[in-house]
Amino acid sequence: MAHEGLKSSAPHVVPATTLGDLKDWGDQPDMIEGQSKSSGVLLWKNAEGTSESGLWVCTPGTWRLSLPSDELFHFIAGRGTYTSDDGEVIEVKAGTVVHFKEGWSGQCTVHETLRNVYMLR
Repeated sequence: MAHEGLKSSAPHVVPATTLGDLKDWGDQPDMIEGQSKSSGVLLWKNAEGTSESGLWVCTPGTWRLSLPSDELFHFIAGRGTYTSDDGEVIEVKAGTVVHFKEGWSGQCTVHETLRNVYMLR
């Protein structure tokens, strides 16, 4: 099924909280435990490939994470824990908004399948 809203002057998907028909983005790299799988919908990406926005879904597991750019997440479903290399713990669930600054590193544990709307810059 095509997402008609992606052709809009303001790309969108409805309903973001339960939308199916997501593109398989494969296994999450750098796994520590389990095997998280990612899927989603790309809403927009600039020509240089340095900025994008979309909807991301990830199944349970734990992996290393090192972010090369700023990332803003608005979690709309699921539950997870981000633990920075310096020990800070960030619990996320539906309604949580997190801005990870360029260079953030640590690990992510998905307890219940996460769904978020994101923007990378």
